[in-house]
Amino acid sequence: MARSLYEWLWQHEFWLPPGITWEDMQESEDTHYPQPRDLLLSIPFALILVVIRCAFERAIALPLSTKLGVRDKQRPKAQPNPVLETFYSTRHKNPQEGELLSLAKQCDLPVRKVEKWFRRRRNMDRPSLSKKFSEACWRFTFYIISFFTGLAVLYDKPWLWDHRECWTGYPQQPLQPSLFWYYMLELSFYWSLVFTLPFDVKRKDFKEQIVHHAATIFLISFSYCANYIRIGTLVMVIHDASDCFLEPTKIFNYMKWKKTCDSLFMIFSAVFLISRLVIYPYTVLYNTYYYSMEIFQPFFGYYFVNVLLIILQLLHVFWSCLIIHMVYKFILQGTMEKDMRSDTEESDKDEERDKIREKEKNGITCFSNVTSNGYIQRNGSEPLNNRAHLANGHAKER
Repeated sequence: MARSLYEWLWQHEFWLPPGITWEDMQESEDTHYPQPRDLLLSIPFALILVVIRCAFERAIALPLSTKLGVRDKQRPKAQPNPVLETFYSTRHKNPQEGELLSLAKQCDLPVRKVEKWFRRRRNMDRPSLSKKFSEACWRFTFYIISFFTGLAVLYDKPWLWDHRECWTGYPQQPLQPSLFWYYMLELSFYWSLVFTLPFDVKRKDFKEQIVHHAATIFLISFSYCANYIRIGTLVMVIHDASDCFLEPTKIFNYMKWKKTCDSLFMIFSAVFLISRLVIYPYTVLYNTYYYSMEIFQPFFGYYFVNVLLIILQLLHVFWSCLIIHMVYKFILQGTMEKDMRSDTEESDKDEERDKIREKEKNGITCFSNVTSNGYIQRNGSEPLNNRAHLANGHAKER
């Protein structure tokens, strides 16, 4: 049954243009084509990248964050409470009003203290600033290496300059070793992001990130199997270009270098909007949708790859809206607001409000004591305790 499914899935009518069969893609000693089994190598490579990342963050990124003055915020810890901890771990982290009342009765605590406990417990689970810094350093290092690797691999390739060359001789385009390793590098990295997704900093666009990683992995894998190598390399280089500016923007933000952060963000915004909303649609979407039809007729693989590319473009539009909104705020206010994708830390607002009330109360009491003890007598004289005493015991009027 598995063999029947395999044969059905890899019918040449699905993945190859009309008139081309898998027999036409047979390898020889001098000619090598992409093989689906090659993609299995990306899994162990991804695990190797995870190990390298852990070593990099511990040996380089964390010490670097200390030297650059990145300090983790001191967070008040939630007091040990087995009942609340069990609810937090097994139910959910943000209880509703009725659940808060029930928990308060079980623990014999005021509802306000139970709310404070959950706020502090949630803050304890949030990533520290040094963790965010380390993650940004790792991504920045990879994107720089990946981007310049892509440029080194593609600078002498004809399809980088003439996009119609992506389809010359397709699908019988031999696989070059440099393209193979470039593909393995990118695919392994995105697999490693999937493996570490539960441990990475979670942002508000977490679901969109999952869709992005899944679409990217499927796109890279499918483009490799169907020998869309040339168009795939263009997609990867375009994506890495803007990411090279995003990660250092985060790094300088964590370092509190505000002007540098704002400048880099504006550069990133320009590169992102141009590369994802202009270059990508023309170089990739228009290329795969129109130029390819000059070579062959539509088939299932043609529609499938275009759907994946359009999903990426929709995600580009989503993130572009966030970026444009932040740039608009920056132009109006002259300062960059926080990343809207970030999960901001909760503050003990009730506790702070109580402290303010207590200070105000103490201030009123102090003021009343001063006015009662230091009043101006009707005859114009001041009480002795409002005079300044000198060291020799003589009193001097103020």
